[in-house]
Amino acid sequence: MITLVYVRQNLNQAAVGDLFGVSQSTVSRVYRGVLPLIGEALCLHVPDLAEAVRGRLVLVDGTDTPTGNRTGHRDNYSGKRRRAGLNVQVAATTDGELVGVSTPFRGSIHDRRAFAESGWEALTADTAVIADPAYQGTHAITPRRKPKGGELSIGDKENNKAISSIRSAVERCIAHLKNWKILATGYRGRLAELPTVIRIITSLESYRLGW
Repeated sequence: MITLVYVRQNLNQAAVGDLFGVSQSTVSRVYRGVLPLIGEALCLHVPDLAEAVRGRLVLVDGTDTPTGNRTGHRDNYSGKRRRAGLNVQVAATTDGELVGVSTPFRGSIHDRRAFAESGWEALTADTAVIADPAYQGTHAITPRRKPKGGELSIGDKENNKAISSIRSAVERCIAHLKNWKILATGYRGRLAELPTVIRIITSLESYRLGW
């Protein structure tokens, strides 16, 4: 319970200790000992992405886990999001159900590049994918950009509206994933451990969804 409350609410460890009547050091020790065990227990509940996307229309978007500025990690700063963090790709169904979360990349990497370097572009080559304009140049279906000095046609505007309506499901999925506040409100732990934390929280969310 200490571990789950900590990752769900992202309270500082002293506050969690107050809730459970233990010291901050006990919270730290419990968290570091139990979180990996949760990951081991739930590892089989994470769907294989290739299997999960087969025959589906898949929605993809990028999001970040904010980390604050860290010494020696200036390349984690995202000019688009105006903060430092790690970038992950999120795949969802049209019902907003989580299908997969990629390995994290430094925050300065563009979604288009992260999609390719994560292996997802190749893995979904035979899958219908919808994404935002950041993914133009991939096989994903994306909204058309307004031409320089021109206007979109009525047909393009209608298509963009339809794509945006469908894409809202992946945004809901990301919002549900970030109910685990340690991914949303600022990760304070060791940066080297964050990829493991993201993987385990993905396992928890997949388990919640019944995978």
